[in-house]
Amino acid sequence: MNVVLDTNVVVSAIFWPGDDRACLVLWARRRFHLSLTPAVFEEYCEVSRRLSREFPQVNPEPWLRWIEGKARVYEPAPLGKQRSRDVEDDPFLAAALSSRARYIVSKDQDLLVLGKPFGVEILRPAQFLARCR
Repeated sequence: MNVVLDTNVVVSAIFWPGDDRACLVLWARRRFHLSLTPAVFEEYCEVSRRLSREFPQVNPEPWLRWIEGKARVYEPAPLGKQRSRDVEDDPFLAAALSSRARYIVSKDQDLLVLGKPFGVEILRPAQFLARCR
């Protein structure tokens, strides 16, 4: 099963324990395949590195190298018109569409309100964990 993780989930998982990190643990245990596009990965890197300046005790680089080496990378699917209220969320929809993901895991209300675009269900981390356990 392919899953797209929104940046807010990945970055939170890197910096703090909790449901977000539990999602990455499930991926490490091969319960799903992490799907992303180059643009999505670049956003993971940009936000993680920016946050590491505020929290220098956390080094995101090993996490990012792990993600880069193990995730499945796809070319983004064309969406045509803007699909989300926030244009910056459309790359996650494009990644999900191109990878035929079953879920997008996010805490972003602009994505969550979409429900199930293109047949891809958008869930909060706790909801996703409940589905996988």
